[in-house]
Amino acid sequence: MKNPVSRREFLAGAGAIGSLMLVGCDANAYLPPKVRGGLMGVSDVLTMATQRLMLSGQPLAQEHDVSEITKNFPTWGNTNPRQEDFQRLLSGEFVDWRLPVNGLVNRPISLSLEDLKRLPQRTQITMHICEQGWSAIGQWTGAPLLEVLRAAGGVADDARYVVVDTFDGWYESYDMFDVVHPQTILAYGLNGKDLPLGNGAPVRLRVERACGYKNLKFLKSINVVSSMEGIRGGTGGINSDSNWHWYAGA
Repeated sequence: MKNPVSRREFLAGAGAIGSLMLVGCDANAYLPPKVRGGLMGVSDVLTMATQRLMLSGQPLAQEHDVSEITKNFPTWGNTNPRQEDFQRLLSGEFVDWRLPVNGLVNRPISLSLEDLKRLPQRTQITMHICEQGWSAIGQWTGAPLLEVLRAAGGVADDARYVVVDTFDGWYESYDMFDVVHPQTILAYGLNGKDLPLGNGAPVRLRVERACGYKNLKFLKSINVVSSMEGIRGGTGGINSDSNWHWYAGA
């Protein structure tokens, strides 16, 4: 009887299949920052590679009619960070809020809320799909993340991830495939009004092709990096540090 395939051999086989699928492409673009071991790792790689191939033309997530907007869009999770620096900004109605954009950008910048609003904007009516099993439709207005990076002079050739940190201690990373998508925006408006506190004021991230936990609230900073190695758990985000999938394509 032939010996059973080891985990290493199985992962290598999955990698080989992926390589055949991705001829002419950068295979790393189809891998999470850190591949988990065992069948979960295989699932991560094959799921991400399959979705990336299906979305290679960068299609938009479905956009809805105004009549479909959810009345009283839900709040969830942390609705008012208690950190002192956030509370100080909140008491000043975010006049002193700044968003630093650092790392592998050609011209590091620090944007005020008004600076952000002066950038090209996009409004989109999309469905928020929560990993906890609920969904809601909202109209989001904000600056595309790509325009923010352009305001910082663009990124270096070895830039691979954009790391977003929040005032309540969360962080996630996004590779350039999602960063450049037109529906990936820094939203400062919801349903025609300023973004409410419970939904992430003053600015939250919308990544419309990803599940809710990748759509961070209460943005604090943006950092462009070539690798997630050495950044907290090294997996690419607070959720994947806790063994969730890093790639959360919905």
